[in-house]
Amino acid sequence: MAPGRPTSQSRRTFLLGSARAGAALAGASAAPRWLGAAPAIVRADAARPKAEYGAAVGDVTGGRAVVWSHCDRPARMLVEWSTRESFADTRRVPGPVASGETGFTAQVDLQGLPAGQRIAYRVVFEDLRDARAVSLPVTGSFRTPPGPGGGGCARLAFTADTCGQGWGIDEARGGFRTYESMRLARPDLLVHLGDTIYGDNPLVPERALDDGSVWRNLVTPAKSKVAETLDEFRGNHLYNRLDRHLRALESEVSQIVIWDDHEVLNNWYPGLRLEDERYTERDVSVLAARARQAFLEHVPLRPSPGDPGRIYRALPFGESLEVFAIDMRTARGANSPNRQPAPGPDAAILGAAQFEWLKASLVASRAAWKVVASDMPIGLVVRDGESDFEAVANGDDGAPLGREHELASLLSFLKAHAVRNVVWITGDVHYAAVHHYHPERARFRDFRPFHEIVAGPAHAGTFGPAALDATFGPEVRFLGIPAGMKPNRPPSEGLQFFGLLDVAAGGVLRAEIRNRDGATLHSLEIEPERR
Repeated sequence: MAPGRPTSQSRRTFLLGSARAGAALAGASAAPRWLGAAPAIVRADAARPKAEYGAAVGDVTGGRAVVWSHCDRPARMLVEWSTRESFADTRRVPGPVASGETGFTAQVDLQGLPAGQRIAYRVVFEDLRDARAVSLPVTGSFRTPPGPGGGGCARLAFTADTCGQGWGIDEARGGFRTYESMRLARPDLLVHLGDTIYGDNPLVPERALDDGSVWRNLVTPAKSKVAETLDEFRGNHLYNRLDRHLRALESEVSQIVIWDDHEVLNNWYPGLRLEDERYTERDVSVLAARARQAFLEHVPLRPSPGDPGRIYRALPFGESLEVFAIDMRTARGANSPNRQPAPGPDAAILGAAQFEWLKASLVASRAAWKVVASDMPIGLVVRDGESDFEAVANGDDGAPLGREHELASLLSFLKAHAVRNVVWITGDVHYAAVHHYHPERARFRDFRPFHEIVAGPAHAGTFGPAALDATFGPEVRFLGIPAGMKPNRPPSEGLQFFGLLDVAAGGVLRAEIRNRDGATLHSLEIEPERR
């Protein structure tokens, strides 16, 4: 087994006993398609398919959940689930084939799940050439949201930015430790706010640190150069799952995942042509298509009917909250000085279709809290070179210009339609902060006050802080990094962050910022607006 290769078992098991259950699934109970007479036991591990990257669950809502896994060869995915750790009353669901066309990944959309339950599941892969050859099971669990009138609480964790700026897996320093702290916080779901990989940030084996010690990266071929081919983008996603903490979290917590720029490359937008000599493919639209395919293969994300490549979506989690996962990358206009005097395609960041969807979805939501999960911040000034801008803000404190037109129109619409209790969560800037937006401080005033909570990096270089644009009246309520900090601080310095939202149905929203070790750095309570 190669150094750094994960084991085939998840951190936590929900079987009666891993050895006994593994033998049962791989042997007498593992009939072809899990039906019919049992075949002979295949004892040689080399003959079995291997699911070495664990399993993950995403987009859990309304009795449904997407289960993901990866196999080392062409094989059929099979899933069992139960509301009992003993796997009594098991449901068995045949899945698709993990093939070379999908990067040997497969996903099953479970349906008919009971509300308000912890669901135990296990995944095996059946070799296409020999039905007796079945992988050892990969196991996990997740919570389904409560049903109508079920009440209860929900805990949501969120972060961004994994494996950036050349900081990969250093096992001696604990690997992706922030993911273990998130797991120990026992969230019901995790929202990853983008930069799930860094396709444009290759790794080198060693990096000298300021204290004279050495950061030693686990390096794979896919992480040795910038990602250009489909397999190189796939390899970036698989690299992150070499980390035991990430696999453990994924085995216990369902996810909602969006993308930002580094799933392709830094600050990309449709139509960009590269001058970066590291790339042989200079057409970013070609790279983005490959990156999108790899992202959708490796993230447990339910395809949208009629638009399977769409990333934005809304996912209610009971009556407590609904997550509106948006995409500020796909339909944006080119990065520019961002001073367009009127809205239009060149000033877009959501794009017309997503903009109308978001307005309609927020109005239709009956959740106590509406959580907009954005890959980029609202008021922070994020530059792209000397004169262009990456995010919404443009550094001009006056009336809305450029991409600010879309946000101003959205905020005004929400006020006009009495959409209350909206909170924004975001990443991208590689530090943690809490911002409060209020019309009394703003140049544009047609909106209800709201909070924006910034978290990340999960495991990447720490930067910041960025300047705030005053157009929408933001105020810093918390800043998670010290003044005058040297940029690109390594994860070993501890300035890695995640957020938590605790929601009681119809009640107060409690928000926290925690660091890599799980210590609470800041908390606040947001009272709901009443009608």
